[in-house]
Amino acid sequence: MDAPQELEKSATNYALEAVRLDTQGSKGMAVTMYQRAIESLLRLVQLYPEYSLNKVYIQRAIAYQERIKALQGASASIEPQAETKGVVEDAKTTEGVKASYEELIVKEKPNVKWEEVVGLEHAKRAVKEAIVYPVQRPDLFTLGWPRGILLFGPPGCGKTLLAAAVATEIDATFISVDAASIMSKWLGEGEKNVARLCGSARKSALEGKPSIVFIDELDSLMGKHSSEVGGEVRVRNQLLKEMDGIIDKGKNLHVYVIGATNKPWDLDWPFIRRFQKRILVPLPDHHTRLMMLKLYTGNLQLAPDIDLHELARLSEGFSGSDIRDVCQAAHLKVIGEFFESGQAANKLAKPRLLRMNDFRQILEERKPSVSLDMLALYNRWFEAFKAL
Repeated sequence: MDAPQELEKSATNYALEAVRLDTQGSKGMAVTMYQRAIESLLRLVQLYPEYSLNKVYIQRAIAYQERIKALQGASASIEPQAETKGVVEDAKTTEGVKASYEELIVKEKPNVKWEEVVGLEHAKRAVKEAIVYPVQRPDLFTLGWPRGILLFGPPGCGKTLLAAAVATEIDATFISVDAASIMSKWLGEGEKNVARLCGSARKSALEGKPSIVFIDELDSLMGKHSSEVGGEVRVRNQLLKEMDGIIDKGKNLHVYVIGATNKPWDLDWPFIRRFQKRILVPLPDHHTRLMMLKLYTGNLQLAPDIDLHELARLSEGFSGSDIRDVCQAAHLKVIGEFFESGQAANKLAKPRLLRMNDFRQILEERKPSVSLDMLALYNRWFEAFKAL
């Protein structure tokens, strides 16, 4: 298989996984897979500008980017776009069929390095102290170590990435599940499947391999509910019971539950106290935004007038995913112009360099996904419940 076909296959596989996760409601992991599909497609177009299907790939990349925006915004409840579903039609689940345990969890080997988690130094240090160091030298932790870690903060700031990075660091079995899917599709079998989920993690740890259970959108499962059906109550009580077993200080198994939420204020106190570490994953500061811009533009062809320091200033208040979207949007804009001009037919032609005005235009058309009012809520909750 030649290089273009390899990249095409890689993009298709990522898209397949993205739509599968999207259909199940696993928004965080779906966004990651959509991003990887976009990267593969853009890499293909960049390396082989004369490739016959490049125009289709650009359209797909734009469709995936639009779906990412929908998942991260208020319209996240809409169905995956038609363009996206057309690429991977076989990834759709049959409507009305009850989701099985295997369909609702993701067991995959993360390949995220610490250096890919730009900034977040306080959060990374807290996670290392809670998970990495006890795995490396358990003999030093005579009083045990935390096994429940809550990551909270604005959407798109790296909570899922942080969990994947620590799993890679300790070579752990990584079990990811979306809390909203548990509540919507596991009712009736919820308690059994929650027990099976945690039992699988314990089995891995007993066999000598650390295990991480990552629960995204934790507030969907552990939030305060004014009216609940019996099934919901039983599922939540079962998870409380399982967490009590996991955080038992008399046991030295390396099983960890990492919960992620954008709405920590919706969590019930019984759940909050079971997460001994409660870590704010904040919006990136100026230096972190600069490092992100350097990372995301590293493989792009930039004009001499590009000033990353100025872009870091202009993107104040943007989340990590916002900044990544800005870079992708600017890149897609230039490639789109290239194809529309008809130059792509010339095998020697290449898109123009990305200019400062391209980024300025994108930044003028976009607003941060996190409001100042939301930031104030995060800071108040952090001051009340922080446990680093």
